[in-house]
Amino acid sequence: MPLTQIKPQTAPATEVLTYHRLVERVRYDGAYPTRERADAVIHAVLTSLGRRLPEEERTALAAVLPDEAARFLTSPAREPEQFTGWEFVADLASRTGGTPATARWDTGTVLELVAKLAGEDLVARILDQLPAGYALLFGRAELTRPAPAQHAPRAA
Repeated sequence: MPLTQIKPQTAPATEVLTYHRLVERVRYDGAYPTRERADAVIHAVLTSLGRRLPEEERTALAAVLPDEAARFLTSPAREPEQFTGWEFVADLASRTGGTPATARWDTGTVLELVAKLAGEDLVARILDQLPAGYALLFGRAELTRPAPAQHAPRAA
């Protein structure tokens, strides 16, 4: 067969993640007993995260999620108070009636999957907009920036 008759291979279409598949993935990753529990966790975590993100990052993140999940993220009004990652988990625990340990598990399960869907650039933008402590929730290392060097006063 001459080379001119070989058709180029098209790249396989990337599978669109449906909400059903997202719930199943969270259910599996988080070892939740039911779809309903996984759905409730997604709803709680994304709603709480949506309260913390500026509009630009919230919209960009919503664009990579299934429509149902995007609605959870974009439905709440933004709250002006910024929580650290730990305060975010504690707030989620109080809103859901869970413990800080279960809220941390729920948050990590959902946000690590969200980070995979969002990609490194968007996750970096999101983390730049949030206070300390969120990187670990997204399954990333928490890197700290060195404090500016302070000069000691000179003795006279």
